[in-house]
Amino acid sequence: MVVVMRERATEVQVDAVIARLIELGMDVHRSSGATRTVLGVVGAHKVEKELIELLDGVHEVLRITEPYKRASRTFHPEDSVVMVGDVRIGGDEVIVMAGPCSAETEEQCQASAAAVKRAGAKVLRGGAFKPRSSPYSFQGHGEKGLQMLRHAADAHNLKLISEVMDISQIGLIDKYCDIFQVGARNMQNYTLIRELGHARKPVLLKRGISATIEEWLLSAEYILAGGNNDVILCERGIRTFETATRNTFDISAIPVIKKLSHLPIVADPSHGAGRRDMVAQLARAAVAAGADGLIIEVHNDPDHALSDGAQSMFPDQFERLMAELRIIAPAIGRSICLESSARRGWAR
Repeated sequence: MVVVMRERATEVQVDAVIARLIELGMDVHRSSGATRTVLGVVGAHKVEKELIELLDGVHEVLRITEPYKRASRTFHPEDSVVMVGDVRIGGDEVIVMAGPCSAETEEQCQASAAAVKRAGAKVLRGGAFKPRSSPYSFQGHGEKGLQMLRHAADAHNLKLISEVMDISQIGLIDKYCDIFQVGARNMQNYTLIRELGHARKPVLLKRGISATIEEWLLSAEYILAGGNNDVILCERGIRTFETATRNTFDISAIPVIKKLSHLPIVADPSHGAGRRDMVAQLARAAVAAGADGLIIEVHNDPDHALSDGAQSMFPDQFERLMAELRIIAPAIGRSICLESSARRGWAR
């Protein structure tokens, strides 16, 4: 249930309504918009909404029919903006996160970070713990990888995002990263995402490979219910019958999420296609569809990468893509960071 307060409701009135709802055994979450205060109420299925509407300062009471509550736009009508230091994810600027699939060497991390920063990325992405389908594939360098990524991010004034796979890794990754990433394989790892609800850093939640949008939002609800309101959704492609690409990139999920939820959404075209020759096209489409950001794999030498080299862009390809996005974004009222070096040979 959502309780919408009147436009000029006082703090005394709001506090009195909250107190009454708690007295009735409900869990209340306050959201203050530009003109109204909205109270999201959980556990109100046995309470008549007419009783709440009679409370002083209440404008209307709405039942939320979706199984997710805090993630619903009914509860929070205005778009949420997740702050990562001075980086605003969900605002007017389309935020780009880029970097290698995994941290391999200091030189590789530094070169990749320099390249994505030069092109205009605001966040360095990179894995230290890698969930791989085969136990014989490169699994990441663990804390050593986190250290390399942190050094590279700091050297180039970038925020850092890296994947967390297990509860035991949360404390370690928290020491080095600005954003926790939950991968597709762990979207429904409820033990992990419940614990991330107690974290005090943003969480980027990737859609599971076979997850419906409702299941995805319910996973976000676990994090929000724990008290962490800084959740970023990430569309990274889903598994279908098609075999021409690694996954099927669901562009339609972006406007659907925008309609259903207030949470910002970013797109991962690298995993969506699994081929670097398709990443730019999907990235352009995602921005045009309304994505609040992109997370893209960029490697200084992808042909010799230890993981996901086939879907990692060369730095000059990424730089050209950023230039193209600066043309697309203003057409839909958005912007892309203007930092970039002089254009070099783009074609590859």
